[in-house]
Amino acid sequence: MSAPDAHHALARAVPALLGRPGPARTVQRLRGGSKKGVYRLTLDRTTVIAYLWHDSEDYWPDAAHGTDPTDPFSHASGADLFTAAHQALTDLGVRVPRLHALDTSGTHHPGALAVVEDIPGPTLEELLRQDPSAARQVLDRLGRSLRTMHDHTGPDFGKVAHVGAGTAPAAPSCHRLVLDRALGDLDEAARRDPRMRQGHERLTATLHTLAARVEPRRTHVLIHGELGPDHVLVDAQGAPALIDIEGMMFFDVEWEHSFLRLRFGEHHPRLATLPLDPARTALYDLAMHLSLVAGPLRLLDGGFPDRDLMLGIVEHNLRVALATTA
Repeated sequence: MSAPDAHHALARAVPALLGRPGPARTVQRLRGGSKKGVYRLTLDRTTVIAYLWHDSEDYWPDAAHGTDPTDPFSHASGADLFTAAHQALTDLGVRVPRLHALDTSGTHHPGALAVVEDIPGPTLEELLRQDPSAARQVLDRLGRSLRTMHDHTGPDFGKVAHVGAGTAPAAPSCHRLVLDRALGDLDEAARRDPRMRQGHERLTATLHTLAARVEPRRTHVLIHGELGPDHVLVDAQGAPALIDIEGMMFFDVEWEHSFLRLRFGEHHPRLATLPLDPARTALYDLAMHLSLVAGPLRLLDGGFPDRDLMLGIVEHNLRVALATTA
């Protein structure tokens, strides 16, 4: 579906789904969103956000989707994942944009469509640049939300929707899954970049050494999984609201903090939650860097428009990965 066609279809579908007169006065595609379309629509007296899950809105190549949907790291896209995560956070009192309406039947649009509250922002990323003092207060509130999430445990590990349905991943443990995924990311990165090919043998040994130090664990907590400051909106009351929640899962808390540390840098201590296992942290940090080399390179195969952003992510994480030792 081309951009004009998507705008035209949404201008009619969203008001119809909400039971309002239409069409929408304006339809604006928002920046970002590699797995779903995110649109702001102006209705009669308000604005709303539409999430659209449709093949035309997914920049990831088919090979990136994987074959096992119960794998916690499988393609995190779909209305079912969104609604399960949204309900889990709402039940815990963690702020997310309110869900106004949902249609997965194709009645209003060929894709699955969710209409949510418009929180115009700024994002926490923008606020950190514009008003660091105000941002620190939001960070502290975000830390409280994360502590609420990380105090919430599940019976198994996996995406929220799958754990709720009683389906478990094939991997025997979180850290074994992370190891296998990291080895695959390393192989893929080595095929694409000569520097990774040169470091492949050493990094393979490093991953196995780090994994061998990890002790078994049975507790899995609720994590966002990809929580950067761009995935936090700040509402009019200064409360952080989490977005891009489809990848939420029950998992090791160290995986969450590997990503938080990477994205929040010096601000990460304000987001401290549970005590972290150093062995898991060391393995997960390297695995995270390898993921952020292979993943963006894979995304660029699908025609993602902001190539410079993705290549910058690749370059930074590639250098850090190559510098890692056991």
